Amino acid sequence: MAKQEPMTQDPASTQEHGGPDAVPPAGQAPADGPPMGPAGGRPRGARGWFGGLSRGRKLLVTWSASVLAVVIALVAIGATSGGGTPKHAPPPRAPAFTLAQLGQAGQHISLAQYAGHPLILNFFASWCEPCQRETPLIARFYRSHRSSVIIVGIDVNDSSSAGLAFARKMGVAYPVASDPAPMTMALTYGVTALPQTFFLNAQHRIVKRVIRAVTLTDLRSGISLMTKQSARS
Repeated sequence: MAKQEPMTQDPASTQEHGGPDAVPPAGQAPADGPPMGPAGGRPRGARGWFGGLSRGRKLLVTWSASVLAVVIALVAIGATSGGGTPKHAPPPRAPAFTLAQLGQAGQHISLAQYAGHPLILNFFASWCEPCQRETPLIARFYRSHRSSVIIVGIDVNDSSSAGLAFARKMGVAYPVASDPAPMTMALTYGVTALPQTFFLNAQHRIVKRVIRAVTLTDLRSGISLMTKQSARS
């Protein structure tokens, strides 16, 4: 598994056969038994067996076969029709949030302000070692795709000054929200180690989650899923 940092700066709290018997051919006796037929003679065919039944038993067998055929037909119809196929559950909705914007006194970032738009949420921290390699990649990707991609960074369990200095050093141009201890938003999203990235479609359903540092391939495939899911919804 790719390396992650736990959401605390305390290094002591690191996370992370014999086969079945063969059936003899029709009319052939088993190796250790008598010939397969009454009184050791030649076995009857289906027609001979049926002919030996009384009239009442013949009617019963015919009726049973008819009912079985109807049941099989109904099952086949249900299997081929749309009504018998379970629908896939939609992706989970991203929890709503409102957080202070890093480096912008009095400004806030909320999920609601991006209603109707796909976006990427990246959870990171200045003290997170994998984030120090991942953030410049995301920053470069955003600069070349900012007209078509929305990215929001979430600085977790960090001081405002350290988070802001880190974002500037890494060339981050997308908005960053601050989620200090007790890390309410991160824990609501199930984030217990960093970094993690969520890809949300236009209905803000989570269509992809990366629990490690993202790659360019992750970003491209995530954006593709966001677009497809948004168009389909």
